[in-house]
Amino acid sequence: MSAVLQLERLLALAEQMGYRIRYENFGGSGGGRCEFGGQRYLFVDLALNTIEQLEQVRSALGQDPGLPLANLPLALRSDLGLTTGS
Repeated sequence: MSAVLQLERLLALAEQMGYRIRYENFGGSGGGRCEFGGQRYLFVDLALNTIEQLEQVRSALGQDPGLPLANLPLALRSDLGLTTGS
């Protein structure tokens, strides 16, 4: 599976979960999820390559307690690195 496709699907999931996606250059040392002003943000570090961005987004969403596990399609579970039993 293409890392670009996986990243696109996870970013779409993040938007469905209420995140605003921001692309910033943190020099490879930043990014992730945060909340301020009542809004949820997911920062993607433009200094990272696609694989690293995918891992960053995967980690951020995987740690979100609001992740709708019960309703996730198998493809998204796979993109997040979850087993079908999770």
